[in-house]
Amino acid sequence: MSYVNNIRMFVRVYELGSMSAAARDQRTSPAVASSRISDLEKHLGVRLFSRTTRSLQPTENGRIFYDGARRVLEAMDEAEAAVMDVTQNPRGTIFVAAPLGIGRRFIAPRVPGFKDLYPQIDVRLRLSDRGIDVVAEGIDVAFHLGVLEDSTLKVRTVADCPRILCAAPAYIARRGMPADGAALVRDRHDCLNLRFPGAKEFQWTLVTPEGPRRFEISGPFESDDGDVLTGWALDGRGVVLKPLFEVADHLRSGALVPVATATPPLAVQLCSLSQHRRLKDPKVQLFTDYLTQQIREDLRRATQGP
Repeated sequence: MSYVNNIRMFVRVYELGSMSAAARDQRTSPAVASSRISDLEKHLGVRLFSRTTRSLQPTENGRIFYDGARRVLEAMDEAEAAVMDVTQNPRGTIFVAAPLGIGRRFIAPRVPGFKDLYPQIDVRLRLSDRGIDVVAEGIDVAFHLGVLEDSTLKVRTVADCPRILCAAPAYIARRGMPADGAALVRDRHDCLNLRFPGAKEFQWTLVTPEGPRRFEISGPFESDDGDVLTGWALDGRGVVLKPLFEVADHLRSGALVPVATATPPLAVQLCSLSQHRRLKDPKVQLFTDYLTQQIREDLRRATQGP
């Protein structure tokens, strides 16, 4: 098994480009990671990485070995899954990623219930509104909210999520009620935008009588955390575009009110993404099925009328 662990460590070092990052990923120390790579190089009789104090690059032999090593690990994972008693004894660790809003509200609260059903499955949950590389970061299941670009990953739709433009009554009293997207731009309303390095939504796509149209909005506040934007909106600082589930309680209480209702935002899809081979893993299938059912029910309750 130690040889397999050495191969697994090599693959993660290759994919992450860092000994320390691979060590964290495999829940061990950089010294152990380095030792495993050295043992593997001794066994093969070749150098797999060129190391300096500042960089680590795969050698030509390393690049050749990587392709075969990945196939070996994938075959082993599939073989283990094939002989595992799926209903009675699923086990192992699942790495899950999700946006902050979805993760905090719908995924994190459901993980303990999944663990109760399958006590030998551990869940490692990573929450961030920043984009992730499912393959490079070794993620089994990633939840994505928004427009999905072309992907080689297996995509499963969880739910359609309506969105809404809203603001606090104090903001409306100060700046007036915008009727539509054109008013947001024309009257230079303070729009609170979700933005982070690499973000592509620098405009708001709203549904007009002529069809979807992109409006170039502006404002003094932006953040890479959606909950921060909600807080600013509640404080009367501007107009925010949010998934309905995130602000439904505030709308029911009157703390926020709908604005620009003549041009509502496009709904977005919540979906789960997995590498095709990972989705064959019984524990990944179990987790995806469980969370999909739970999230759909939770979203229905969160967005239903008062």
